[in-house]
Amino acid sequence: MRWTLDDIDWSRLEAARVPPDLLAAVKTAALVEANSADYVEYLHNVFQGDDAFCAAASRWGEEEAQHGAALGRWAMLVDADFDFAAALAHFRAHYRLPLEVSASVRGSRAGELLARCVVESGTCSYYSALRDATAEPVLRQICQRIAQDEAHHYRLFHTHYQRYPRPALWRRLQVALGRVVETGDDELGRAWYAANEAPRAAPPAYDRAACAGRYQAIVGTLYGRRHVHTAVHMIAGAIGARPGAPLTRWCGRLGWWWLQRAGRAHAASSTPAKAA
Repeated sequence: MRWTLDDIDWSRLEAARVPPDLLAAVKTAALVEANSADYVEYLHNVFQGDDAFCAAASRWGEEEAQHGAALGRWAMLVDADFDFAAALAHFRAHYRLPLEVSASVRGSRAGELLARCVVESGTCSYYSALRDATAEPVLRQICQRIAQDEAHHYRLFHTHYQRYPRPALWRRLQVALGRVVETGDDELGRAWYAANEAPRAAPPAYDRAACAGRYQAIVGTLYGRRHVHTAVHMIAGAIGARPGAPLTRWCGRLGWWWLQRAGRAHAASSTPAKAA
């Protein structure tokens, strides 16, 4: 473990500088990061017999769990009513990966590792964007360390990806696009609900699309062009596309458009209606 929670200067916390929407997004991210044990078990099943990768996956899981612990502790310091352990238990009770598998849902081990590269590209850019968007000193420290870890994790998965036969380009594109689309799946929706709605005295019924949409809309306000550029170039590197290729540039423009659209949706929903 390259850093621990003791390396964070918690005394610098300035809770008053944390807007409610950003706090809600961090609570959600904390649950997703802390749920790494299921992913480790899944990867061990898929890569049974590849001892080198399984050992690397175990270390990755420990670091991911630490990310969740750091974000969860920060959230509890900002919001004394937030119970990270209870929220995580609720999340895990309602969202589980398919663990009874012996082959990757991506069709091959190479496909699984490529999908992990896509995920790490997204998380590296996300925590960099969150770091740059917040004025809260402790969260900036945490996000800087997590972003560095996620860049390292990208290189880890990419190194092991190169050990396996590379799928055809069309299949690589299919896997990458499929994993990007999955950012709207039940994981983020359930995490949002467990962190921000289930703790209410009378919580609303779970609505996957609404919960995932609220989280993604907030995230859309955090990104700058350079963060999108970083993610797209990392994904292009994993696929094997040239950074300056037309497809790469097109994906960058599409990603920026989508985030801007999500951010505008969030701004519109946050603006009080004018009196008639």
